[in-house]
Amino acid sequence: MAGMLYLVPTPIGNLGDISQRCRETLEQADFIAAEDTRVTMKLLNYLGIKKSLVSYYEHNKAFKGNVILERIQAGETCALVSDAGSPAISDPGEELVKQCAEAGITVCAIPGPCAVITALSISGQSTGRFCFEGFLSTAKKSRREHLESLIKEQRTMIFYEAPHKLLTTLEDMAQVFGIDRPISLCRELTKLHEEVVRTTLGEAVAQYTQNAPRGEFVLVVAGAPEETKEEATAEDAAAYVARLMEEGMSRKDAIKQTAKDLNLPKNTVYDAALNL
Repeated sequence: MAGMLYLVPTPIGNLGDISQRCRETLEQADFIAAEDTRVTMKLLNYLGIKKSLVSYYEHNKAFKGNVILERIQAGETCALVSDAGSPAISDPGEELVKQCAEAGITVCAIPGPCAVITALSISGQSTGRFCFEGFLSTAKKSRREHLESLIKEQRTMIFYEAPHKLLTTLEDMAQVFGIDRPISLCRELTKLHEEVVRTTLGEAVAQYTQNAPRGEFVLVVAGAPEETKEEATAEDAAAYVARLMEEGMSRKDAIKQTAKDLNLPKNTVYDAALNL
């Protein structure tokens, strides 16, 4: 009988955020797959749990993924954890979940801490529609291409960034999105020195040029403003009617279709068509 894979979220800063269900799952699992066993061991010591640990991270996931999969298929239950937050979100655990899904193994995700949602909820930005873009590339060309692909993105955008790369990222964002684009910089979430800086990209560049950033950041960037469509003119309507009539449509039907397509009053289109 096959076992199961549990995705167990871990605190993103405050150890008190671990839930009772997460604690019980870690206690009951046959083994724990951890991104960094040293980090996970600190959490287990805090919880008073002793459990077999298997390292599973970006550079060994191809080999260790198969090892973990075989143990689960043999009937063991695995609890997957990342260093902080929900496993499989901008995390190598994504590949293990895919492997289990392809093998028909049940995957159970336990709700819990997630830096993306935590930052978004306190950002002061629009939360109705958003997209998570994870970490940007360290290569300038790839980073710029990624940002340029988002120029017209109207949803709120969320990024992860390390302190030593923050200023470079902000400078690129300011060049691509404009210095007036609103941004909320959330750092040290759930920790003692949690901070949210709500500003613009231009002002953020100036601030962190003068003051070196510290701590891990979640960047919540406002989406592009909605494009305003130019209203069609009477001349536009006349040209549109003429084209439809050339294609074989009657004047009456062409006027009706033009009013619909150009979002103009039928009377306006009719008057314009009289000049044809």
